[in-house]
Amino acid sequence: MATMNLTERITVNPNQCGGRPCIRGMRIRVIDVLELQAAGLNSVEILEELPDLTMEDLKAVAHELKV
Repeated sequence: MATMNLTERITVNPNQCGGRPCIRGMRIRVIDVLELQAAGLNSVEILEELPDLTMEDLKAVAHELKV
């Protein structure tokens, strides 16, 4: 599997999740990850809660916040 650029991991599709930013085209919204972080979960706990995600996905969410 080719390595994805961090910015390519965040996708927006107007026909999915109301056009909100999602991770890799899945129905896991960026806001879902941010809400888990705000609730105090660390990266390992978030990956346990959302097992379809990878550490690279979490890095992409953090990167998007800095942009």
